[in-house]
Amino acid sequence: ALETLKMFEKKDSRVKSAAATNLSFLYYLGNELEQATNYADLAVNSDRYNPAALTNKGNTVFANGDCEKAAEFYKEALRNDSLCTEALYNLGLAYKKLNRIDEALDCFLKLHAILPNSAQVLYQLASIYHIMEDPNQAIEWLLQLISVVPTDPHVLSKLGNLYDTEGDKSQAFHYYCESYRYFPSNIEVIEWLGAYYID
Repeated sequence: ALETLKMFEKKDSRVKSAAATNLSFLYYLGNELEQATNYADLAVNSDRYNPAALTNKGNTVFANGDCEKAAEFYKEALRNDSLCTEALYNLGLAYKKLNRIDEALDCFLKLHAILPNSAQVLYQLASIYHIMEDPNQAIEWLLQLISVVPTDPHVLSKLGNLYDTEGDKSQAFHYYCESYRYFPSNIEVIEWLGAYYID
């Protein structure tokens, strides 16, 4: 794939930008940040209005720890294409990392309107409400999430944990048992179930 895409580097700016965008993403997936950054820069310089190129550039900046600057690239990508879901998702993650929770929540709620059955978006919404110390809302989003991915043991144990925190032992027991059924090696779940049976 890399060799094929490199053949397009010498073409006109739009083709060059598309090839560089894909090259940047492939290098990013391979955890070669320096190359990913180089191709992200080339893609953005070839076509400043390419939302995927701007998102990739934001990703490389984010990976280097500059969440503020990454957020700027994601916002620019969204100005060029308001339906660029990758930029919106990553902007939400950047805000979450920056502890700008209300803005992160806004991003993920917008995404939920576009992608109502996205497991990642549902998980992020539950996570944000958990950070905001609103367990009831976190539980609601996790319940929606298990309707999409009913066999995820980590989501099930998270639900068990939230119900336990809320004092609902029977619901906690149910979700911890379900989690154990799908992944019987989670020590935290085993410990909780053991303590429950002792009680």
